[in-house]
Amino acid sequence: MAGLLKAVMGNKILSPWKTSNYLHILAFALTINMNKMKYYKGLLFLVGGSLIISSCSLLGGGGGKPSATNPGQMSTATGLAYNDVDAGGFEVTPFEGQPDAPNTVFIEGGRAIMGSFEEDVMKYRDNIERTVSVASFYMDETEIANIHWLEYLHYLAKDSTQEVYSAALPDTTVWVGKLAFNDPYVDHYLRYPGFRYFPVVGVSWTQANNYAVWRTRAVNVQLAEQSGEQYAETDGRIPLESGIVIPAYRLPTEAEWEYAAQALIGTQWLEEMQTHQRIYPWDGHALRNPYGKQMGFFLANFKRGRGDYAGIAGRLNDGALITSYIYEFPPNDYGLYNMAGNVSEWVMDVYRPMSYQDFDDLNPIRRDGFLDDVRGYNSNSEQNPQGFTSLITDKARVYKGGSWKDVAYWMSPGTRRYLDQDSATATIGFRCAMIRAGSNY
Repeated sequence: MAGLLKAVMGNKILSPWKTSNYLHILAFALTINMNKMKYYKGLLFLVGGSLIISSCSLLGGGGGKPSATNPGQMSTATGLAYNDVDAGGFEVTPFEGQPDAPNTVFIEGGRAIMGSFEEDVMKYRDNIERTVSVASFYMDETEIANIHWLEYLHYLAKDSTQEVYSAALPDTTVWVGKLAFNDPYVDHYLRYPGFRYFPVVGVSWTQANNYAVWRTRAVNVQLAEQSGEQYAETDGRIPLESGIVIPAYRLPTEAEWEYAAQALIGTQWLEEMQTHQRIYPWDGHALRNPYGKQMGFFLANFKRGRGDYAGIAGRLNDGALITSYIYEFPPNDYGLYNMAGNVSEWVMDVYRPMSYQDFDDLNPIRRDGFLDDVRGYNSNSEQNPQGFTSLITDKARVYKGGSWKDVAYWMSPGTRRYLDQDSATATIGFRCAMIRAGSNY
């Protein structure tokens, strides 16, 4: 072996690529004589280390191709040096990738079919099947819980006006009903410790957006403090160029939400052939768990039928009369909890019936009445002589996923409903999303 190594390498200084070839030869020879493996272990380590170091020098800033995390010492466009303080050089800060965002799960983007592919029992025909592509993004693994909203209210009480604080309070009266005694939830659901990790409800679309703005700033200020940047000590904007902040939290688009709910990873083979769709966010077409110790238990919190919210005592059904613990049921294949049932969830989009003609097939969203003017739904419009009235306005927002008060039909990712952006109910909550900046992987 020693002779072979000497004959192969000699006293030459080898390129990384030749070193790689010789390393393969050496590894093959070592497998021939396993009894001498211990003797050559150190030598193999040294050769392998040389290969790694040499390769890094070629591929990194030492003469190789620049990258976001290793931009090199000077501009490839001008040849001017980076970070030369004396010469007033352009500052290029260290960057190791997008910082981790609390409570989020990475969703790799790709192609999917949006829309309802089951029987349209409501006869809405407002969500036609269509193929779209969605960029990679992050999404909260759970709904925003009561404890998260109370944290939000705590900091608003410290740093904001009474008017701002009052505007952020959930409408707890959503539990009140003329024919139902849900009055205890008015006082207890939001603030009683036992409900801490139940999804917050009584929150409008507008309030959810305001929460996302506050959350972004709270996380970024903390990241700035940890990095030692002075931006954290002021009310000034933390530059995106610093690389220490995360992109903004926001509500997911309808396309992002539906894509994440479908969780079609693991259902493809050979040239991206899709083996099947999913009626619900989990694998299979049934509502009960078919596997393991939880076999027979429901996979979501929903209303089974008229008057049946939880089943009989002993958890024959989902066991939840109203909302339930945000981690109560198994996650889907992306690791997202309660993408069906528990609470419906706000998304960013303005509501309009969808067709093949009025959507973009890359990161689709409906922002306003473009191609479908709201005046067409208004009885006061000259364009509507029939006097037809509708709840559709540019403030009508989509919500998805089904809730504890909905039957199974609404838990399919393709179903959708709408409500005014300033309205709130006991059945609608939300979760946040954010872009994956700089990479789809």
